[in-house]
Amino acid sequence: MDLFSFQQESEPSSRLLADRMRPTSLDEYIGQEHIIGPGKLLRRAIEADQISSILLYGPPGCGKTTLAHIISQKTQADFVRLNAVDASVKDVREVIDRAQTNKAMYGTKTILFLDEVHRFNSSRQDALLPAVEKGTIIFIGATTENPFHYVNGALMSRSTLFQLQPLTKEHSLIAMKRALADSDKGLGFMKLQVDEEALEHIATMANGDIRRALNALELAAMTTPPENDGTVLITLEVAEESIRRPIVRADESTQYDVLSAFHKSIRGSSDAALFWFLYAVEKLGMDPMVFIRRLIAASSEDIGLANPQAMVQAVSALDAYRNNGWPEAKLNIAQAILFAVESPKSNAVYTAISRAMSAIEDMKSAEVPLHLRDTHYKGAVKLGHEGYKYPHDFPGHYVKQDYLPKEISRRVFYQATEQGNESKIQINQERRRKQFLSGEE
Repeated sequence: MDLFSFQQESEPSSRLLADRMRPTSLDEYIGQEHIIGPGKLLRRAIEADQISSILLYGPPGCGKTTLAHIISQKTQADFVRLNAVDASVKDVREVIDRAQTNKAMYGTKTILFLDEVHRFNSSRQDALLPAVEKGTIIFIGATTENPFHYVNGALMSRSTLFQLQPLTKEHSLIAMKRALADSDKGLGFMKLQVDEEALEHIATMANGDIRRALNALELAAMTTPPENDGTVLITLEVAEESIRRPIVRADESTQYDVLSAFHKSIRGSSDAALFWFLYAVEKLGMDPMVFIRRLIAASSEDIGLANPQAMVQAVSALDAYRNNGWPEAKLNIAQAILFAVESPKSNAVYTAISRAMSAIEDMKSAEVPLHLRDTHYKGAVKLGHEGYKYPHDFPGHYVKQDYLPKEISRRVFYQATEQGNESKIQINQERRRKQFLSGEE
């Protein structure tokens, strides 16, 4: 394979259908109208051959590499493709050296397309920066992972991010019907009879991945024995053999997103919280422990003392999972999730921590009041460690005295809400504060 070009085999039939049917112009491109539709910025830049450094972010099979291929066909620049899986810093520097030569001697621009850029570590990405900054190369990166997690901030800031959306079943149907009608690059040279329900099944199972849909269609066409008249019948049964189940994308970014959806659903929807938990574990293969830990955190962050039993339920679910494993503990975990969602909500614990941390940051140091200091040794009284009042000796088991450092003695960190059990705590807080302010013992 030539390092500096897209692979072009001399015999089209030696390439997969998805490669043969790859669009070569924007008019053939399927989907992503929000970025390459008529009049859109990226389309205008490609058509005018004025592309700048860009990042293409989207799920597999949505057209990132195809879009780069179209740019390579349209541009007068030297177009170089590298794959981050096997490319090295040396490869990058060779491209940069070649770009510098072409620019100096011929005034030719160089576009470097780096596929799967998320697989390029930080040091290798750094090797690109000077050339991108100086305009020696125009950088195009493609990634299925969230670029804010995997692409250096400096490289991100010098590139325009375009997010490609997942393609739909309808997009896959368009691609397959186009392949069936094309005699040169597609399957039009064959005597095929494809049932509509077979196409519908492949499109559904491909889950927005056109490459997978075309590969399944080609597999069905090439492996099905012809009828007596030479016709190859692709029925629903044949289609079901060619593509078994939808692809579920479980990259790291997706897992973070699902976990985020789960936590946010705990605050407002039992149905959604249960759905995202089961979807993540059963469909994406995520570890149930991840969600139990998040549930335990949410029990304090979002429920707290409004219903302290939420924490008990969550920790019990943790014990059940450790003791019984999966799927035996599925019911226990689901019970704890539903208990948490249906509990009254309060973030008073979370805000109390925030206020206390803010006070700590504001203070250089905190002196423990004398009456609160340790007295379990001889000589403590001589040091002034006296005056503590034992609350249980007073009515209501409360007595007025300072517990905080003098500088922040009036600061309030935990303020109970009116939610659930905290409504009782709120009444008690108000009673004690009134007593404290009134000067009563």
